[in-house]
Amino acid sequence: MLRSIVLVFAVFISLASVAQIKTPKWAQNATIYEINVRQFSAEGKFSAVTKELPRLKAMGVDIIWLMPIHPIGERNRKGSLGSYYAVKDYQKVNKEFGNLDDFKFLVKETHRLGMYVIIDWVANHSSPDNVWIEQGNMEWYTLDSTGNVQPTIGTDWWDVADLNYDNKSMRKEMILSMKYWLTEADIDGFRCDVAGSVPLDFWMDARMELQLVKPIFMLAEAEEVPLHDAFEMTYGWNFHHIMNKIAKGESDATAIREYLANNKYPSNAFRMNFTSNHDENSWNGTEMERMGDARFAMAVLASTIEGMPLVYNGQETSLDRRLKFFDKDSIDWKKMDMVPFYTKLLTLHQSNPALWVKDGSNNAKIIETKNSKDQLVYIREYENHQVITVLNLSKKKTEVVFDSASIKGEYTDLFTGKKKTLKSSNKVSLAPWGYQVFYK
Repeated sequence: MLRSIVLVFAVFISLASVAQIKTPKWAQNATIYEINVRQFSAEGKFSAVTKELPRLKAMGVDIIWLMPIHPIGERNRKGSLGSYYAVKDYQKVNKEFGNLDDFKFLVKETHRLGMYVIIDWVANHSSPDNVWIEQGNMEWYTLDSTGNVQPTIGTDWWDVADLNYDNKSMRKEMILSMKYWLTEADIDGFRCDVAGSVPLDFWMDARMELQLVKPIFMLAEAEEVPLHDAFEMTYGWNFHHIMNKIAKGESDATAIREYLANNKYPSNAFRMNFTSNHDENSWNGTEMERMGDARFAMAVLASTIEGMPLVYNGQETSLDRRLKFFDKDSIDWKKMDMVPFYTKLLTLHQSNPALWVKDGSNNAKIIETKNSKDQLVYIREYENHQVITVLNLSKKKTEVVFDSASIKGEYTDLFTGKKKTLKSSNKVSLAPWGYQVFYK
């Protein structure tokens, strides 16, 4: 009996915490763009990012996600410049990028353009020479048998020191450091690195305190369902891996249907969909390496399925090389061939309520075709708004035949801008890895 009462109380507390998350209204139809400040420009400065904000705004970007902006530790540093994720001081900016005023101006200009800024937050570990260690707070860290800091167990991250979340003082200081960036620079939230390795109760406490300062948006680099007790958005890693496998011929459209059917996330949960990001690009390969000619269809899928679409810096210039992680390796912006493509996808997401993150009423509805392995057709709708996506997930030409009385009407073809009348029964011819999107 006592155990049952405890369980009910625990569930009540969890639900109460979820109910207290105050998701800003601007997030509902938002898109996100990840910036690697070091590689974004030859200068590698905050000022260079600021100059490009109008271009990103025009492309349909709402949220600017900046990889860690903090000073990088020198002890056990990897490469010539080190990992952004080896933070030396949580309340300072990396001098390589500029000064605090430069960063604050970047945030101010982002807001002036009607966009938002979230920064990468590394709460699982710091650099081994972090100021907390220099100040003698050794009990804030996981120590080995000799009393020395150590990397996160099971990793080769020898340039970082694992933090001890059993220590309440460290937790308090971590939240204060996060709060600093809300009050000092007016940022709009955080992307939290390896969030699943940090205790959930810490994230819940942090969320409750931080949103007292201002409305914030939080993204977890993880995809465990319970994290939505503290975060609006989690990574769509599983979905991303499915896309990679389909592109390589190791899976087919059936896997996507199963993925959607087995969705166990809250109806208002944001999932981040992507074909690339900093980890994928640097460690697992460019989108060309992983997806080849399928990358365009996968980008369409990621942008029109449930969730929020991400673009990693350089994708709009067909970035075809792995950016170095620990050294300077600037993006070449001469070829901007994919800007129209991403502009169409991102602005559709912004403007059509059928694609917004709502209460689940606009979840994708699969429209069956004769070839269910190679073809995927789905509709998302909200009130009088509809978006229909037709995909050929194979390297062969195909003719997609699909029937549904609910799609009858006049639409606009997203990529041609031409009007298209859809009937109850429709036939669409698609090239290998072809795609069409119709909306109204």
